[in-house]
Amino acid sequence: MLGRLSLENQVAIITGAGGGLGSATARLMAARGAKVVLADYILVAARSVEAELAATGATALAIQFDLGDEASIKRMVAETIDRFGRIDILHNNAADLSPEVGQNDHDILHMDTALWDRVFRVNVRGTMIASREVLPHMLAQGRGAIVTMTSSLALQGHIVQNAYSTSKAALIQLVRNIAAAHGPDGIRANSVAPGLTLTPAVRRVFPEAVRTLVEKETLRDQMGEPDDLAELVAFLASDAARNINGELIVCDGGLTSHVPDIAGYRALGKKAAPDQV
Repeated sequence: MLGRLSLENQVAIITGAGGGLGSATARLMAARGAKVVLADYILVAARSVEAELAATGATALAIQFDLGDEASIKRMVAETIDRFGRIDILHNNAADLSPEVGQNDHDILHMDTALWDRVFRVNVRGTMIASREVLPHMLAQGRGAIVTMTSSLALQGHIVQNAYSTSKAALIQLVRNIAAAHGPDGIRANSVAPGLTLTPAVRRVFPEAVRTLVEKETLRDQMGEPDDLAELVAFLASDAARNINGELIVCDGGLTSHVPDIAGYRALGKKAAPDQV
């Protein structure tokens, strides 16, 4: 028995549902009884997940949408209402993770203004619009859960991905503001900060040297996988998390919980003496 973890008959919009983290969350929410809306920029990817879920007897709807286009976001919400009549869950998972952005998102000294604006238009402005558009439906129901994907990079300074990490930090505050304004009305808004996760794209694209650096700093036997994030998102969307609101939960295998030179101390094979700290 799932108890309060059940999502039976709830309608969940998952943005970026055609990719690794989004599709894993869609599968889990569907398995727990939700009717899932698979919103993705790449429609063929969303339809692939839709067909997979339909084969299991789950109810799913693939919708093409562009998180950088306000009209597209509004259409996605309207299509959901037209099909299901309600929205109980919004999982803000989509972001601009295109190769063009990834390869050119440098430190601030070398930041291209157009790239900065593009990342914020999609990651921050788009997520705000999606949240704004579902809120009237949730408020009319007297309940709703918004779970927004941020990043552990939003909590640390870095020499790369400055636009991405800053945009993700902004989402943490957006979530707090939604919870503060609408918590008493039955709306819960929380954010999740993953570390580098072993999605198919990461396995395929990320250099082995970068993965090794992250693995050495992770406080478990391996890096996280999409299912690890899906479990947390589905929990936060459920009534089992009814007393959690306006919070940021880090799910990165302990990556951000320790001093940044822990791997170096481990290499010494002993604890540092007090006068070495």
